[in-house]
Amino acid sequence: MATVRILSGMYRNQAVIDKSFTLVKGFQTSKTGSYVTVQNDGQFAIDIAVVKVKVDSIEQIEFIDGAPELTTNIKTVTETDVEAMDRIASRFSVLDEMSSACIAGNIRAMIVTGPPGVGKSHGVTLQMEKASMFDKISGKRPRFQIVKGAMSGIGLFATLYKYSDAKNVLVFDDCDVWEDQDALNVLKGALDSGKTRRISWNKDSRLLREEGVPNTFNFNGSIIFITNLNFNDRRSKKIQAHLDALQSRCHYLDLTINTERDKILRIKQVHRDADGGLFASYDFDNNEGDMIVEFMEQNKDKLREVSMRMGLKIADLVKISPHNWKALTQATCMKA
Repeated sequence: MATVRILSGMYRNQAVIDKSFTLVKGFQTSKTGSYVTVQNDGQFAIDIAVVKVKVDSIEQIEFIDGAPELTTNIKTVTETDVEAMDRIASRFSVLDEMSSACIAGNIRAMIVTGPPGVGKSHGVTLQMEKASMFDKISGKRPRFQIVKGAMSGIGLFATLYKYSDAKNVLVFDDCDVWEDQDALNVLKGALDSGKTRRISWNKDSRLLREEGVPNTFNFNGSIIFITNLNFNDRRSKKIQAHLDALQSRCHYLDLTINTERDKILRIKQVHRDADGGLFASYDFDNNEGDMIVEFMEQNKDKLREVSMRMGLKIADLVKISPHNWKALTQATCMKA
């Protein structure tokens, strides 16, 4: 039988990196994603002989021997545009529900992954704004905080302390904490599965003293990570164990927008489902919104980025110059 090496994959939220298996059935795709069927061979601690390991693409598979078998079992399930849009809409509905659960304190942590510009942050922020409405009216301290940009381990520790109470939520929106060893260790403590999540900073710090942050405290809040990082990709061995540990502590939601087609269909899905369409705030009169979406679909390979942000950029140009917006788009939004 053929032997296959999976360069990067996932099985039941467990990363599969550079592991070899006996092949049972080659690369296949379905509505839920792509996978390869292999013998367990004792590599997973379950009493199942044959498992399906998810992979992003056929490039994540290498054959040690028996390469011809890869193509004999390929089965492709064609997904219509409407089915794809419904799939994507369902994932964002899950995002709303899971965000609400974090806000209510019923879920400790969630990782949301997907490409930039598809509305990850907007969905989470909207749920937070709804939940914090009465806090704002009554003048109470906000229970939620969105953190962006770079953050050190000690900065993270201090931020966690400020939002350590139950039903506090910290949202790390593309916040660069993944390469900082101190930050990752602090996060693992904050997301521990035990009843008490006690985290400590065992280094002397003037910053903590000045801000009145103790060296140890219990963290009872929730955390949402919004990231473009695909946890299934091969990554630095230096942080791989940390990321695997974080993923095991969090609910992991992949928005399944993995291709340029998916990105276009996400734009079409929002334009279809949103009240007034994607461009409701522009007060267009002559179906300009439909025209923009169609233009993006026809030129998806030429645009610098396929995203809702790009759609709004083009809408700005339509508003500025209804008769010359295509030329302006070509000059400012397309690859040279």
